[in-house]
Amino acid sequence: MRILSVHNRYQIRGGEDESREAEEKLLQQKGHGVETYEENNDRIADLGAISTAIKTVWSTEAYNTLRHRLKEQVYDLVHVQNFFPLISPSVHYAAKAEGVPVIQTLRNYRLLCPNGFFFRDDRVCEDCLGKFVPWPAVLHSCYRDSRAASGVLATMLTTHRILPTWNQMVDKYITLSEFARDKFVQAGFPQEKIAVKPNFVDPDPSIGEGKGGYALYVGRLSPEKGISTLLSAWQKLGKRVPLKIVGEGLLAPQVAAAVSLDPAIEWLGRKPLPEVYELIGNATFLVFPTIGYETFGRVAIEAFAKGTPVIASQVGAIAELVESDRNGLHFRPGDAEDLAIKIDWALTHPQEIAQMRQEARKEFETKYTAEENYRRIMEIYATVRSK
Repeated sequence: MRILSVHNRYQIRGGEDESREAEEKLLQQKGHGVETYEENNDRIADLGAISTAIKTVWSTEAYNTLRHRLKEQVYDLVHVQNFFPLISPSVHYAAKAEGVPVIQTLRNYRLLCPNGFFFRDDRVCEDCLGKFVPWPAVLHSCYRDSRAASGVLATMLTTHRILPTWNQMVDKYITLSEFARDKFVQAGFPQEKIAVKPNFVDPDPSIGEGKGGYALYVGRLSPEKGISTLLSAWQKLGKRVPLKIVGEGLLAPQVAAAVSLDPAIEWLGRKPLPEVYELIGNATFLVFPTIGYETFGRVAIEAFAKGTPVIASQVGAIAELVESDRNGLHFRPGDAEDLAIKIDWALTHPQEIAQMRQEARKEFETKYTAEENYRRIMEIYATVRSK
């Protein structure tokens, strides 16, 4: 099978890039031809605001380039991983013009919410969900704290709802969780076109021992990740258990201040993946305190791969990944006291936590290996190739 993968590379490499690259590598290892059409956000500075805005809504350059690629080489399908902002949905039309099926992976909520997260003013926000014109995002400057930039995004979304791109130009969508799928269906996307395929961990980092005697947080230090809830819970715990924090972000000063006041908290900054896996494997449990909607929660399945239970907010996709009392625990999102109670329970029930370690690893082996992911993506590809 020959696949053309289409993506817009961010200026700062993130989890979406890593997941896409892992998927492409897996397909290549299985003998499939995977080529890429890529734009880089580094071009934005050279293009300027007006040209970037036009390309966001419709890139004639991307349309012509993709049609040329598809005429030059036969592909079985075009897999659009991310088209924002420079590629635009024009690539969907280019593929359709050449009779090539289109798969679109939905790695964030950008097609429903201009900032992509359903999060504003330190809370979940669904103000634009279901609105044909997402005007609240413009009013609140939801994208890059700019009404102009938010207006461009709102124009792109509205234009392609009018056309209608999302209903007719995509043969199959992929979401990373049932929760994300439900949000897109709620917004009017055709449910028969949306398949669920989670991310995966490869190579297998192997199970850890969990003998470190500490709790662990891994992720961005940003408001939607629940950092304030995490730090407040440790104040309530009174040095019951050490907390190690891995990551960087906007709330780094808040984390640094907490570290200076509480010797039980250690901030390690950014760490390379092998060191992160070692930290996860030795942790008693991983804490996932998000207060926003996640489309997935990659660090949770990395914890499962290491056999480490996850104490997670009962919100969004992470509540779906973590089964309370089996491979982890749930707590009320944003509730530091409830999180402290669940951590106290984990510390006083070592036998139950040991059983959860076995269940966490079993969850990984059942759902999140490369082989299982390959099986699932080939099932999805088969549905569009048979049309």
